[in-house]
Amino acid sequence: MGVSGCGKSTVATLLAARLGVQFVDADDLHPDANVARMSAGIPLTDDDRAPWLDLVAATLVAAPDGLVVACSALRRTYRDRLRAGAPGTTHVHLDGAPELLAARLGARTDHFMPSSLLGTQLATLEALADDEVGIRLDVAATPDELADAAADWWRAANLRQ
Repeated sequence: MGVSGCGKSTVATLLAARLGVQFVDADDLHPDANVARMSAGIPLTDDDRAPWLDLVAATLVAAPDGLVVACSALRRTYRDRLRAGAPGTTHVHLDGAPELLAARLGARTDHFMPSSLLGTQLATLEALADDEVGIRLDVAATPDELADAAADWWRAANLRQ
């Protein structure tokens, strides 16, 4: 989980390989209307996100052997919705300095999310609460280091069913 530019897709792909499970990018599950809004620099509303989050949860449930999903899940209510639809869902929060995130977004050319929405995402972001199963990692580390740390945490927490 995390804002655009934090490395969700890259780290999640590496993590899935380390855990021997499939990877899905939740961005690929957005309906066309959501992609159009974000491409135009218009932040999504909770109503825009609800069916998308439900589809992400259904995708998690449909993978009984495990799945790593790159998903923003910025607010507690979004993560609660994911857990309600897919019990046992855990989160790796990729967090970093706003300047680093902005630089990454500025260098990215292959994504629909404009860098102008970073401020909105940072304002929306709610860190994991103490009662949420997850870990926060600083994206100043390399993607490999982040994937290793996430896999080590996951294994140590014995989260594999």
